[in-house]
Amino acid sequence: MTNTAEQKRLDEHYVQQKNWLHWGPYLSERQWGTVREDYSPGGTAWDFFPHDHARSRVYRWGEDGIAGISDEWQRLCFSVCLWNGKDPILKERLFGLTGNEGNHGEDVKELYYYLDSTPTHSWMRHLYKYPRAEFPYARLLEENRRRSRQEPEFELLDTGIFDDNRYWDVFTEYAKAGPDDLLIKITAHNRGADAADLWLLPTLWFRNLWSFGLMNEKPRISVSGDQEVRLWHEKMGDYHFYFQTPGRLLFTENENNHERLWGQPNETPFVKDAFHTAVINQDFSWLETKTEGTKFAPLYHFTVEGGQSVELRLRLSKTALTTPLGKDFDKVFKQRQKEADEFYAGLAAGITDPERQNIQRQALAGMLWTKQYFNIDMPRWLDGDPGQLAPPESRKTGRNSHWRSLNNEDIISMPDKWEYPWYAAWDLAFHCVPLAMVDPQFAKNQLILFLREWYMHPNGQLPAYEWAFGDVNPPVHAWSCLQVYKMEKDKTGAGDVDFLKRVFQKLLINFTWWVNRKDHKGNNVFEGGFLGLDNIGVFDRSNQIPGGGYLEQADGTAWMAMYCLNMLEMALEIAQHDPSFEDVATKFFEHFVYIAESLNRIGHDWMGAWDEQEGFFYDILALADGRYIPLKVRSLVGLSTLFAVYRLPKAYLENLPDFTTRLRWFQRYRTDNGQYLVLEEDPVGGDLLLSLIPRERLSRLLQAMLDEREFLSPGGIRSISKIHEAGYSVDIDGQAFGLKYEPGESGSGLFGGNSNWRGPVWMPMNYLLIKALREYSAFYGTGYQAEFPTGSGRWICLDEAADALSERLISVFEPGPDGRRPANGQEDIYARDPHFRNLVLFYEYFHGDTARGVGASHQTGWTGVVAKLIGEVR
Repeated sequence: MTNTAEQKRLDEHYVQQKNWLHWGPYLSERQWGTVREDYSPGGTAWDFFPHDHARSRVYRWGEDGIAGISDEWQRLCFSVCLWNGKDPILKERLFGLTGNEGNHGEDVKELYYYLDSTPTHSWMRHLYKYPRAEFPYARLLEENRRRSRQEPEFELLDTGIFDDNRYWDVFTEYAKAGPDDLLIKITAHNRGADAADLWLLPTLWFRNLWSFGLMNEKPRISVSGDQEVRLWHEKMGDYHFYFQTPGRLLFTENENNHERLWGQPNETPFVKDAFHTAVINQDFSWLETKTEGTKFAPLYHFTVEGGQSVELRLRLSKTALTTPLGKDFDKVFKQRQKEADEFYAGLAAGITDPERQNIQRQALAGMLWTKQYFNIDMPRWLDGDPGQLAPPESRKTGRNSHWRSLNNEDIISMPDKWEYPWYAAWDLAFHCVPLAMVDPQFAKNQLILFLREWYMHPNGQLPAYEWAFGDVNPPVHAWSCLQVYKMEKDKTGAGDVDFLKRVFQKLLINFTWWVNRKDHKGNNVFEGGFLGLDNIGVFDRSNQIPGGGYLEQADGTAWMAMYCLNMLEMALEIAQHDPSFEDVATKFFEHFVYIAESLNRIGHDWMGAWDEQEGFFYDILALADGRYIPLKVRSLVGLSTLFAVYRLPKAYLENLPDFTTRLRWFQRYRTDNGQYLVLEEDPVGGDLLLSLIPRERLSRLLQAMLDEREFLSPGGIRSISKIHEAGYSVDIDGQAFGLKYEPGESGSGLFGGNSNWRGPVWMPMNYLLIKALREYSAFYGTGYQAEFPTGSGRWICLDEAADALSERLISVFEPGPDGRRPANGQEDIYARDPHFRNLVLFYEYFHGDTARGVGASHQTGWTGVVAKLIGEVR
């Protein structure tokens, strides 16, 4: 491992010498419209706390802003606030449509980019593009409301507001001189040809905890000269905020504007949105005597010529400084940027393409920028705060009321800090893969966190997400623990076995919950509901099943088989150091065999998930009258059976004689009794292969998966086969259920309509398929080949197939000969404008035919695994 300055900071942090992660990009980009802030009788989160309230109303559980930072407890926050002289409100937070307003669900309508960050956030860079003309709030809302689900979303670029470069590029950069000494630089470039006015309000404020009885004394920000304010907080102590001489100093309180919100008189005019009122009306007289508060901003007004820029320097420090914005300011900035370059150069060793280096670095920047402070105390959320209005009585039996043990206050990797500013358990498992590239300890801590008592339900279930903690996500936590363990072992040469032991014990509890709750008949065939794949079925797999039956899910069963193999591999790895784990390894080996048998077998009283004629795995609908109906949708549900594969090294067997003896006995017993067993042995090397799929079935599945007429697209493996373009329908007791291949946005409102698993390419599922291909290849070697693409006559080994698929996924973000990146679709500005050309967005999913980015535009989250693919491709 390269011993860079940034790596030394990480080491100092994790041995608790210096808390380099005390400050970071932990501010959400949308706190309004979240379940945490919802106190409505019917659980209508979007309507209860809308964007229009956010500037005037105090948040209970967190804060939000643009390019913002906070301390790890979100007591003190900083973010950028702007005004172009035309907008009806200050640009203090990002705007977007709610789930009810967008024609494809919630959607942020802004242009912003995470450009860079080190894992300790010693250096960070962010870009926000601010229109010079009045921001089209009403037009975006009205046009998207007007459009149907069959029409594309109406985006900010579609309004023409960025034509002729009439916009500001606002770069926000941070450099840490120490753990509690943050240098801030804001640079605004006028990209237009003519002069324009810009008002800048770098805003510092305390989160309001005093109104909810969580503080003894109200904190304060007090004037201390023309270029400094002093801050005091009962738990943080003193801080100093330095800045260049502004036009004026603005102080107010982070308190509700009762008059604007509810028509009730305010006790004082110094409320949360006071700066909006003063700046928009250009009337500051009523603020001039205010020299102390809980919210502060120095106000700057610039007239900037076309093509020119203006720069602001600020500094937040725990200690008093004599020349805070002096010569050392530039020195620290240059040094931290140089150190960031050194850190990422080591990571990109072997990657010679500058474009791929750029994609990887922006992907990792997105991963690090989307860390967020997340807080919810479920008993207090359900019952209410002392001195506040009591929540509606319906709350005590409503959403998440069975999760009273959950109490979260942590920095967590989010899917997207605007569209999904709340954790999602299975997303997090994929986040930890790219995070482990830069900060394996943070990745491990995230995985441990979700297994702790204040997250995991007493019954063993992991919380899904705040909209419904009790929903069921695929069990990928163990897989992620293994990936992070292996990555760190490869990086450092030593595996953290104590980490494996720690998570293994808790995963046992979660595994037991799955077996007890999701195996309806105790036959090792699992259900689970939608399992994160939203609308992939012909009906909602989480709700009442048609015909009064239940669904035996090929993917539910495949996920559990994969879970078994992950636990087996983990137990075997630990057993190399602690033989007492041999027994539990045997348990997971045998359990996997039973699951594999259930998925593959067909008998006179049993319809297995495998269809021999069509060469594919399907869900089976078991009706109350004993009938079984296969739901013949060719989708990721069937391909997920590829995920459960493990090459068991001979060396492990040699080191674990008790486990090996039991394995051999079990193998002979099942063979002698004619029972199903997917277990292959390499006659030369002695390795074993455990998989759900016999070799001949593997070939048939790969034939479908690698067929461009079915699953293989220019940008990866589709979620549903293209053969369903004309639609698929099944009759259940006289009622028709169906779907069709939809490569882009969803035409259905199922699960809110903002995600679509009926055709598009999803990066995390493709990553699992690539990992499976490499595992099969490690066992079969070059002797086993697949046709890539099917029908092309080009036969390659599975490792080469994994590379070829990786190349397609990476190409989604690479510019083609015309300068266009497929992810950007037909947006010409990204190809022609030099100020857009190198910017990369990591969308939630991608169009099944064109690879255009779809869904959440900043879900670097699990799409960030592309950073790992860039490093893995041969």
